[in-house]
Amino acid sequence: MAQYQYDGSMAAYFLLTFLSLALIPLTYSLIPAKSRVKMADGCQCQECLEHRRKIRSSEEGSFLRPKFGKTAFITAIGWAVFAVAAYKVAMTPVENKIYDPFAILNIARSATEQEIKKHYKRLSLKFHPDKVKLGPGDTMESIQDHFVNITKAYKALTDETIRRNVIDFNDPDGRQQFSTGIAIPHWIVESQNSIWVLGFYALVFGAGLPALVGRWWFGSRRYTKDGVLTRTAELFFKSAREDITEKGILVALATALPWEKHGKVGKAADVELGALMGKIDERLGSEWVLKAETSRALTLIYAHLLRIPVNGASLQALQKTYLLHIPSLLNSLLTIILAHNWLPASIQVMNLQARFVQAVASGEEKILQFPGMTAPVEDLPDSPDALIEKLEATGDGRAGEVKKVGMKWGKLDVVDVAYKVIGERFVSPGAIVQLVFKLRTLPPVSTKESNGTLPNVDKEKQEAKMNEERDQAFLVSKKDFEDLPAGEPLSGWVHAPKWPTNRRAKWWVVLGDDKTNKVVVPPMWVSDLPYGDPHKSRNYRTFKMQFQAPQGVGLYTWRIRFISDVFIGEDVARDLTLKVEDLSLLTADEQHQEDQISDPEEDTLAGQMAAMRGGSVKKIAYDSDESSTDDDQEDGSDSSSDSD
Repeated sequence: MAQYQYDGSMAAYFLLTFLSLALIPLTYSLIPAKSRVKMADGCQCQECLEHRRKIRSSEEGSFLRPKFGKTAFITAIGWAVFAVAAYKVAMTPVENKIYDPFAILNIARSATEQEIKKHYKRLSLKFHPDKVKLGPGDTMESIQDHFVNITKAYKALTDETIRRNVIDFNDPDGRQQFSTGIAIPHWIVESQNSIWVLGFYALVFGAGLPALVGRWWFGSRRYTKDGVLTRTAELFFKSAREDITEKGILVALATALPWEKHGKVGKAADVELGALMGKIDERLGSEWVLKAETSRALTLIYAHLLRIPVNGASLQALQKTYLLHIPSLLNSLLTIILAHNWLPASIQVMNLQARFVQAVASGEEKILQFPGMTAPVEDLPDSPDALIEKLEATGDGRAGEVKKVGMKWGKLDVVDVAYKVIGERFVSPGAIVQLVFKLRTLPPVSTKESNGTLPNVDKEKQEAKMNEERDQAFLVSKKDFEDLPAGEPLSGWVHAPKWPTNRRAKWWVVLGDDKTNKVVVPPMWVSDLPYGDPHKSRNYRTFKMQFQAPQGVGLYTWRIRFISDVFIGEDVARDLTLKVEDLSLLTADEQHQEDQISDPEEDTLAGQMAAMRGGSVKKIAYDSDESSTDDDQEDGSDSSSDSD
């Protein structure tokens, strides 16, 4: 029969296990991302370097005033409890030592009774208290205890019953009952503490757990999947229009921000808010404020877009909170607009994100993105190449900083865009079409590098063939984007010194019909594009979007847009024509040509497998030199056969 006892030492082991399962992931999450993920160098202009320094200082704090968040504080307390529990376990003596008379006498278990008696006599002569001389650190009590243990072990082994119990059951008393310790401290099960333990259980499971579940349930009902309040989503649903303007979007944002993020400001902040309104009136006129409840949020929004400095600490914190939440609100508004497939409104929302990042209001020149440029804008070109050339020609000191920005600007370069249908050459009605596009970034500052060597034609053919095989493997895969090569760093921080946090370049990819102003395929994000290194054979990244072809036969002229969410005026558009054909109307030659194209080449892995199964493969045409050599060998073999 098993016996159970409440073991306090076992409770410490249980606590250590539980804490380790919780503390290790929490500690890993506190490690800065820069030490876990390799990233490329970001913009090196002075404004960006100073901006990143301020962000790092605000996140890490100072030596005298280190910054600890709630998670870091809880983790530190958890490790302190872990250390106390580990110390307790280390200092607790082990009490499960088994009494073994054979080990005490240092004799084998197979020894006979006569051997045990002889061995005991030698030990008694050696360790008798009257014959042992005290050494350094020895006491008479320890010597006497050791001799008593030897005598007890001898008496136990000379008794046949006890010796058999030790050999068979490892215990002088014979078979023992099975005992298991429960990892609960003694004070929990003591009778005088029962009322407190029951009260704690009632508090946790009767009140705490239902409150936690209820808070989660009712809290989740208040928010949409985009992370905004349902009240905000209702506002966006009413505000969304096909011809919505940027002003309408800003008013909707200003109305929703006080609901989403609450901020308290004092009377001094209200005074500064009035001064900001006056400055905005000078720039925009008096019609920009429509409602009193939106005036504070709208003032802080326009102060950011117009680059009007905010001096009060409370207003600065509130403006930062609003700005960091605006991308979530814009995404929620975009989701509602995309439900109607409104193309112009979708583009309006996407372009607004870049204006917030660069702090450039609508109607302002995009040259304000570059360092040292202020309104009113001078008569300067707005492209990086032309701007640097003009500044250097006039000896302007801003040329160096602008050039640093241009080297890491990351201008989008569309290598290729095409429609693909797996296993087919033509697009039939209702077919699943893959829109495959290859992207990379190029610095707009021209860099001319040439080593004067001629290209290796064979190497280029081999690389082209390898790229074709990788493209085919990606086309049939389930991924929407191609994996980056091992060790390839992620894209670095872009030039965004006016945004509260560091930003990485991303692009919206949307396929739309400009004739009907409708979105054909819902947009997707793309990021982490490689720089166009001329020394690499595959210096781009491949993405794909899947959609169903129209049911009607004909030509569909659509436009694919790549819209940047960090740079203004850096959008790229390509016109694409999708031809949907009825396969039943193809001629016999075209159908036969389709069959031939679908056959794999004989020098590929697919071709070799098809040949082994007896299928048809596409033959490879050899060069004339190789053909003549083969003909000579065949002629030689024929002549040798004739001579035989």
